[in-house]
Amino acid sequence: MKVAVTAQGQDLDSPVDPRFGRAPYFVVVDTETGHADAHDNSQNVAATQGAGVQAGRNVVDLGVEAVLTGNVGPKAFSALRAGNVRIYLGAAGTVAETVEQFKAGRLTPADDANVPGGWG
Repeated sequence: MKVAVTAQGQDLDSPVDPRFGRAPYFVVVDTETGHADAHDNSQNVAATQGAGVQAGRNVVDLGVEAVLTGNVGPKAFSALRAGNVRIYLGAAGTVAETVEQFKAGRLTPADDANVPGGWG
């Protein structure tokens, strides 16, 4: 399964960024092979509005099945759900640690946004 992890850096040792829409990178990890690729999200880091929606569209285009993050707002949640991407909250530590938490079933599947729009 391909998952996207919100990250402050470009590799598996990078800290998870708790913000979905304004995370500097999305590290896409194949949970079966461990292969990882970083995708730049800098266009949304300083966006005055719409960061979550645009980041959501970008992640959907990456072809991932799930997003692992700390928090997600309502518009990003809707954009991800529209693209059939599942959202898991509570990600912390490094990207590698978060993937292991996901594989062990320790992240919470989101039924809705957990922060208001414009958070972060």
